[in-house]
Amino acid sequence: MTKVLEGIRVLDFGRYIAGPYCGTLLADMGAEVIRIEKVDGSEDRFLSPITDMGDGALFLQLARNKLGMTLNPMKPEGKEIVKKLVATADIVIANLPPDTLQAMGLDYESLKAIKSDIILTTVSAFGRGGPYSNRVGFDGLGQAMSGAMYMTGTPEQPVKANPPFIDFGTASLSAFGTMAALYERQKTGKGQMVEGSLFATALTMTNGTAIEQNAIAPNRIATLNRSQTSGPADTFKTKDGWVLVQSVGGPLFKRWADLMGEEHWLSDPRFKDDISRGNNGEVISARLAEWCAIRTSAEVLDAMEAARLPAGPIMSPQDVLDDPHVAAKGMFQPVEYPGLEKPAPLMVTPVELSETPGEIRRRPPTLGEHTGQIMAELGYSEAEIQQLRDKRVV
Repeated sequence: MTKVLEGIRVLDFGRYIAGPYCGTLLADMGAEVIRIEKVDGSEDRFLSPITDMGDGALFLQLARNKLGMTLNPMKPEGKEIVKKLVATADIVIANLPPDTLQAMGLDYESLKAIKSDIILTTVSAFGRGGPYSNRVGFDGLGQAMSGAMYMTGTPEQPVKANPPFIDFGTASLSAFGTMAALYERQKTGKGQMVEGSLFATALTMTNGTAIEQNAIAPNRIATLNRSQTSGPADTFKTKDGWVLVQSVGGPLFKRWADLMGEEHWLSDPRFKDDISRGNNGEVISARLAEWCAIRTSAEVLDAMEAARLPAGPIMSPQDVLDDPHVAAKGMFQPVEYPGLEKPAPLMVTPVELSETPGEIRRRPPTLGEHTGQIMAELGYSEAEIQQLRDKRVV
């Protein structure tokens, strides 16, 4: 089956999540992606180590389908290798501050001088053009500075979400922008620069709250897991665990009142619409908390499903691995990796295409696994490659 991006070469200078996962999505769709990291391995390779060599769990997720190459682009010989690589590429991905890009010769003007139709996809913490443009940052800064943390947890304790959703969101938006740039290049023959930033992604995800604040200034504060704009929508303790119930809209609220066997909820003006139910959500949550507390999670979820009310269990990572829906859909693909006693469960491409689906075709590379192969393709002899290894250029 022909892959969507077959024949497209990507140089992935990304680090951690936002840049690398952009490359991962492109690789899933058939692009040849070369992951370029430091000679001793980039820091993100070793987060949450799970092998004897120290390779990390997150790296395995983000490096699948990629070729692995080591390179020091700051040395003169390294700069020459970068130029030769760029001449063969369609896309360069780099999540680095603008001044670092320039120092490495990966800024758009430098790349365009090598290959006029190159597409440069950059991801930074704050983007170019403002007073924060050269600041470094991770996912947590996006959560902290967008209002997301302020509205999560409690007024006494802001809380950062555990999954780095700003990073993954930025990677996804950057992949979307890169695909759009490729489509435009097909029409005009021109490359361009695609810019994503953690801050822009975070503000996108919290924009509704900012719009509401600007319009009517409700000055909202965090209410832990309870929704402020509908109800019942909260987490509830059962006899043997926790569940989340999430109701939005009048029809679902009526189903909930019917489940409780209490019609008075429907005639009480405090609960006449979603925003009213959100404003008085404590009362609704208290009633449902009583109902859940005397039932097991299975009993609660069975009753919610019978009433067609959205609800689900609060699952641990092991629960996720054991989940029957995950298994039935094949959402985790077992992939062998050197140093692992059993295959790693890699999440497949999260968007499904009926005709040209993404797929995991190749395990993540070990450190520098394909350096010799790629260098040979660029015209370097075995002796030259060894000299560059001795100089720690590659």
